[in-house]
Amino acid sequence: MKSVDIIIPVYNEEEALPGSIATLDLFLRENVRNTCTITIADNGSTDKTAAIAGELAKKYPEVRLVHLDQKGRGHALYKTLLESQADIVGYMDVDLSTDLKAFPLLIAAIEGDYDISIGSRLLPESRVVRSPKREFVSRVYNLMVRVMFFTGFHDAQCGFKAIKREVAQKLVPLVENKNWFFDTELLLLAQKGGYSIKELPVEWAEDPGTTVHVGKTAWEDIKGLLRMRFHPSRGLGKLKKSHIKGG
Repeated sequence: MKSVDIIIPVYNEEEALPGSIATLDLFLRENVRNTCTITIADNGSTDKTAAIAGELAKKYPEVRLVHLDQKGRGHALYKTLLESQADIVGYMDVDLSTDLKAFPLLIAAIEGDYDISIGSRLLPESRVVRSPKREFVSRVYNLMVRVMFFTGFHDAQCGFKAIKREVAQKLVPLVENKNWFFDTELLLLAQKGGYSIKELPVEWAEDPGTTVHVGKTAWEDIKGLLRMRFHPSRGLGKLKKSHIKGG
């Protein structure tokens, strides 16, 4: 049976982290047969997050801490996705906004020979609770992704994904963005390379205490789309030359 590493990127999450790790640990033990590791990727926190994560690593044998001095969610994912030795590497947001009952389905899709599996808030079967503003921004952004790149997936941004380790080793080094556009760029590279992507409906509830700045994040994502569309990255060029195919 394939081993699984779940990465949780965190920045100043001293309050949310203990409860989220306890919830995730219990869920994995009761619902996932695979051998699992939980990697807390602390990307430059200035509060007690790193210290708390260290204590959690002592309390839970399957929890480990990776600390980065540099801030940026993409930096945390870049480092931990490449360093993981698990057969399947997944990641999710620390607030557990996505209902964990979909996680075994993410793993099953990879074990069923998909290269990448992703949660989607924009499929008809998905159940989502979030503000009208965030709903509008998300739908407009993902429509842009589909129109500009003719993608087969609907939701590029949901922080609930899993990927084969060997696929991560090929794609992650080609991702240029080290912040919020990381997710979208990874999926666009995967599609360009011919990798198979399984999209799954999820139940998702917005965290009322989120510190994510919607406008700033959306602008960064749009700039990322324009870069990849009109100034093809070195990653896209390498994929085209090597004719990488997957699943």
